[in-house]
Amino acid sequence: MRASSSSLSSLPPARKLLNWYSGHRRHLPWRVEPGEPADPYRVWLSEIMLQQTVVATVKPYYAKFLAAYPTVQELATASVEDVCALWAGLGYYARARNLHKCAVAVAELGGFPNRIEVLRTLPGIGPYTANAVGAIAFGQKVLPVDGNVERVAARLFAITAPLPGAKKTIAAAAARLMEDEDAQAAPGDFAQAMFDLGATVCVPKSPNCFICPWSTHCQAKATGLATTLPVKAKKAERPRRVGSVYVLLDRQDNVLLLRRPPRGLLGGMLVLPEVPPVKARWRHAGAVEHVFTHFALTLWVHAARVDVMPEEALRAPVGSAALPSVMRKALDAGCRALNHADNGKRSP
Repeated sequence: MRASSSSLSSLPPARKLLNWYSGHRRHLPWRVEPGEPADPYRVWLSEIMLQQTVVATVKPYYAKFLAAYPTVQELATASVEDVCALWAGLGYYARARNLHKCAVAVAELGGFPNRIEVLRTLPGIGPYTANAVGAIAFGQKVLPVDGNVERVAARLFAITAPLPGAKKTIAAAAARLMEDEDAQAAPGDFAQAMFDLGATVCVPKSPNCFICPWSTHCQAKATGLATTLPVKAKKAERPRRVGSVYVLLDRQDNVLLLRRPPRGLLGGMLVLPEVPPVKARWRHAGAVEHVFTHFALTLWVHAARVDVMPEEALRAPVGSAALPSVMRKALDAGCRALNHADNGKRSP
């Protein structure tokens, strides 16, 4: 069920939201003050990092990337291996590879294009990211619809059809908010105000309707549906996979690693081997669990220590190895098992 045409005819005033935003905006490292021009590189970098990742997790990665690559040109000249290493732990690793590809393309263009249709041709930039960069960095009169905006729109217009099927309906309703002249005059601020409204007021489980600047215009609040929207279709249970990894350390606490092929799961990242890399006294170090987008993974961890690594082996110090989260969990489990064994040997 979608909201009726009559219910969509009355739009909440953008000015109310913008006034609220001026006093309640989140202060995020990639943002400028309201009305100030934004750096498209910083907007793009933050938006790619924020895909399927929360703000608190992104902040330190954003700072590290800016310190290493202050401009898109410097990011473009980096190796994809270095970019992936800096990204390690942030997840969804195709984003890191596309980040580098996009930086190369933008550098060749001489800078970020300001047209939505051209932004969408760049690697890793879909409709949402193109609209976000277009609105925030270039003042394009478009509204990027992320999960926060989707939730606000579903409640404002009491759209009860379940997600993900209702995405187009909700996006079309949200787009109508840009018909307001005040929204068109400040599309970047309006987009970020929508993000913040959803993140801090119109939150998923217990919306704070009593402090919402649009509460008197919200049909879900008026009909008592605010806490139930948006409706989400029940997700199918993730399939479970099981595998093994091998943690091999030398006496200097270097760990043996492999680099994954550029495409596929954990593409281009450093990982632990899935088969024993050498003959050794392998100890069982328990299992670690990790959830990917499409499946859950159980990894059985085996660990061993050798005096000297194979000469051709790729290795890194345990403490500074740039590993994906699942591999870091496995490495930590292996190290605990080996440290326990070493301590046992030293006991009187």
